[in-house]
Amino acid sequence: MKNAWITVFLLVLAWSAIEPKDYLTWALEVSPAIIGFMLLAFTYQSFHLTRLLYILILLHCIVLMVGGHYTYAEVPLFDQLKLYLGFERNNYDKVGHLLQGFVPAIIAREILLRKHVVDSPAWRNFFIVSICLAISALYELIEWIVALAVGESSDAFLGTQGDNWDTQTDMAFALLGALLALLLLSRLHDRQLRNIQSAHKRDKADD
Repeated sequence: MKNAWITVFLLVLAWSAIEPKDYLTWALEVSPAIIGFMLLAFTYQSFHLTRLLYILILLHCIVLMVGGHYTYAEVPLFDQLKLYLGFERNNYDKVGHLLQGFVPAIIAREILLRKHVVDSPAWRNFFIVSICLAISALYELIEWIVALAVGESSDAFLGTQGDNWDTQTDMAFALLGALLALLLLSRLHDRQLRNIQSAHKRDKADD
């Protein structure tokens, strides 16, 4: 799986870097994916993640790289959906913000469970949702700082498309993503975590 993951990531990254709409926007949008790639490579041996989580992270990286290539406000498929469904704006950015809650929820869940940080499921879910909202708020603050730093050039990065409530709806979609991830994937995630624990026990027995 590792080789396939790396191949897909690098191919999409290379495609996204070929004549993007705007190179500054591309760099800003794609940098989290590249940072994530480096973190995964650094921790692969010491903290190997579940297959589910690796797939989710790759999906999130692809969404970031597609958004970086076209800018979030001009992804062609969502321009077509805007026409067919009568939307007033291109809503690809909402997919990104949904995943901004969906994927970090499973990341946080995996760390909290494997490190035995919180035993109570209810408290654990509360902390997971809080972490996802904090990440979403931090990203909105970064967007604000970038807007102040680069002025008009930040429009493509912000992707507000004239929506006065864009920041609030972005965070709402991140919240929705976190809740959906916990609701839909917790059982599957638990099974994969048990598989990792079983593999660790076998490794220790072999030693």
